[in-house]
Amino acid sequence: MEVHIKIYGQTISIEVSTEVGEFLDRARHKGENLSHEKRRHWDQREFDEYIVAREGRCYFETPEQWLCRKETLQEIMDALENCTEIQRQRFLLFALNGLSYTEIGKLCGCSKSAVQSSIEAVRKKCRDYFNNSPCKTGFWG
Repeated sequence: MEVHIKIYGQTISIEVSTEVGEFLDRARHKGENLSHEKRRHWDQREFDEYIVAREGRCYFETPEQWLCRKETLQEIMDALENCTEIQRQRFLLFALNGLSYTEIGKLCGCSKSAVQSSIEAVRKKCRDYFNNSPCKTGFWG
C-alpha cells in the first residue's frame, strides 16, 4: 500500500504494509475528529446533558416548577397591589431593568431621594405582606 507523508513541506511516497496503512488512516481520522471537536467546543466545555439542559433550547419546566413559578409571580403581584402606581413603576424600573436611582429620577422627572423613598416603601410593603401571608403560617394551622 502506498502512503503519502509530508515532511518539512515535501510530500514523500512510501510503500507500507496494509496494517501500517490502516493504522495511519485511523490516526488521520482521529486527528480530524479531534480538530472538529476543538472547533465545536471552542470554549473548552464538554458537551453533555447538563449544558443542553441549562443552556440549550430543549429545556422544559416540570409541572411543579411551572406551578411554583406562577404562584410566586402571583404572590409578588399581590404584594405590589398594595403600592401606588408611582411606587410600583419606580420599583420595577429598579428591580427588573437594573436602573440606578439617578437614572430613574431622570426618567420620572423627580429627585434621586424620591426614587429611593419609593423603592424603600415598596420593600417595606412587600416585607409586611410576606410576613403576614398565609404561606408563612402554613395550611394546617
